[in-house]
Amino acid sequence: MKFYQINGLSMAVIHNYQIEWAKAYGLADTTTQRSVTTETRFQAGSISKSLNGVGVLTLVQDKKIELLTDINQYLTTWKFPYDSLAKNKKISTANLLSHTAGLTIHGFPGYGIQEELPTLSQVLNGQKPANTEAVRSQFEPGLRFQYSGGGTTISQLLLMDVTHQPYDQYMSEKVLKPMGMTNSSYTQPPAGNALLATGYDGKGKEIAGKYNIYPEQAAAGLWTTPTDLCRYIIETQLAYQGKSEKVLSQQTTRLRLTPYVDSSAALGVFITKKGTDTYFGHGGADQGFLSQYYGSLTNGDGVVIMVNSNNGAILKEIVNSVATVYNWKEFYKPVIKKVEIVPDSILQTYVGEYELGPNFILTVTVDQNRLIIQATGQPKFEVFPETQTRFFPKEFEALIEFVKDESGKITKIILFQGGRSNDAKKIK
Repeated sequence: MKFYQINGLSMAVIHNYQIEWAKAYGLADTTTQRSVTTETRFQAGSISKSLNGVGVLTLVQDKKIELLTDINQYLTTWKFPYDSLAKNKKISTANLLSHTAGLTIHGFPGYGIQEELPTLSQVLNGQKPANTEAVRSQFEPGLRFQYSGGGTTISQLLLMDVTHQPYDQYMSEKVLKPMGMTNSSYTQPPAGNALLATGYDGKGKEIAGKYNIYPEQAAAGLWTTPTDLCRYIIETQLAYQGKSEKVLSQQTTRLRLTPYVDSSAALGVFITKKGTDTYFGHGGADQGFLSQYYGSLTNGDGVVIMVNSNNGAILKEIVNSVATVYNWKEFYKPVIKKVEIVPDSILQTYVGEYELGPNFILTVTVDQNRLIIQATGQPKFEVFPETQTRFFPKEFEALIEFVKDESGKITKIILFQGGRSNDAKKIK
């Protein structure tokens, strides 16, 4: 934690379908010197999408919506404006939850505690005071995976329109409380400041106002603890086997954990195969907070880690350590890479902005001969040279390659991640 300048960390480990242990380290707030405890709440970032998937599937289970029906049949306070890019194909709830709706807006930066908050309709239409562009089609639904927090936000509004309840209230009553997640809430702004961790940037500097507010609750608004997330993981594991149905039945749980269109993106979770074992999981990144969870579908193992920092390098290290100690077969296969020396003069040619998708930019900078990348609304991360043009991060598995034209000018980045490649054209 000292090496990565992380102030506070909380984690919990699942073994044999039980919370084996939970422990907290460091400070929830450096100004007051308040320590992190296992009951300290952290912002879960995109892990919010996993619990949102559970909530939306309660509507499917209760036959209030059909998973594969046009979302506009259920949206009443706002309608999705289809255009020619959708090619006359309709977006389903399954598309929204699996990021296969072909929609824009990867993630959300949040709002300062003094800022005016937009309504959900303003967020989806990109109208002020929203700080992101409109959520619209980029290509036809069902074609392929493209991560979209914007799509998740549509599912939030759909749930509210169908249930006629505030999102945080429905999620508390129908999802969080039944699973025993008593230290969790989607309420924005959050209540109970004495239990909240303060967010910090990658160098340990406090986020203005201590944390941001996310009206995009389903995509990024959950406040929770590793212990509570373990309760969700264990319930998922048991429901998958037909041994519990506190919220979802075995049939609905298996549906939620089945990849849709894409090979790994299921309905609010990502499915990862490691050897003979299969895991469901998700990461989270809000301003000043990062997190990661994994749960096994083949045995009763799992782990949750949450930090109040924009530096996520420690998450993968701890996950791999837990996997090693608890003998998660073939989960952690160390890859040894030799880092090449790239002159600062070459690194400077990579500096600029690259468009990975509409309003989703990769900004490349150089800091003391280190190449730094930041995606729109996401924390910065360092990438390391494997060759003169190909780089990799430590925090997650990916490769980033800079491509030149015939004159030697950098024209784009190719991002290789999760078995997919995506081009990001240089725009500045």
